[in-house]
Amino acid sequence: MRPNILISTGGGDAGNYLDALRAAGGAGEAQYLPAPDLSYRGLLLAGGADMDPALFGQRNHGSRGIDRARDQAELALLDAFCGTGKPVLAICRGHQVVNVWLGGSLIQDLGPGVVPFHQREEGDQVHVVQAEKGSLLHRLYGPLFPVNSSHHQGLGRLGRGLRTSAWSEDGVVEAAEHESLPLICVQFHPERMTGALARPDTVDGGALFQVFVDLCARPD
Repeated sequence: MRPNILISTGGGDAGNYLDALRAAGGAGEAQYLPAPDLSYRGLLLAGGADMDPALFGQRNHGSRGIDRARDQAELALLDAFCGTGKPVLAICRGHQVVNVWLGGSLIQDLGPGVVPFHQREEGDQVHVVQAEKGSLLHRLYGPLFPVNSSHHQGLGRLGRGLRTSAWSEDGVVEAAEHESLPLICVQFHPERMTGALARPDTVDGGALFQVFVDLCARPD
């Protein structure tokens, strides 16, 4: 039986996430502001706009498109799913939500004055990341590999229990793992690097979805 996975979105088209889950043997249901429902085998936090910086103790210095209701809903989802040890795949904004949930902070604007390698919001920018030896991404893709990026924020102070598992050439945290929880957190968009959207200039993001779906399929 395909493990059913809850996808939390900002209300937009979730087709790429659903396709990637199906290709890996899973099934998904995308919702905006879903209530915690532990009948799902796992949680996928999708990309989207910025979190309210008040949630990590900062004033607004470049955050846009804030949806406080979504912020609160996804923090509650993490309480529920991580509290029971269910797997979570957190992508782009989701990667940032996890960090804030664990007490970390965000860099609100990765403009040219902050890091030399500017991450574009519109469209995917391909660049190389370096993976920590022994990390999940290192096992899947090796020490150096190309991914996409489409964001203007990034992780600042790491949250409790998180460790950096991959970073870009300018030091932006591209992936993080938790010391005990089944959390897969990436800044890039693997759902746009697999299946019909596979591209010759990046790795196949489907391998990451396969790991996640396999985790969700394990018996309790």
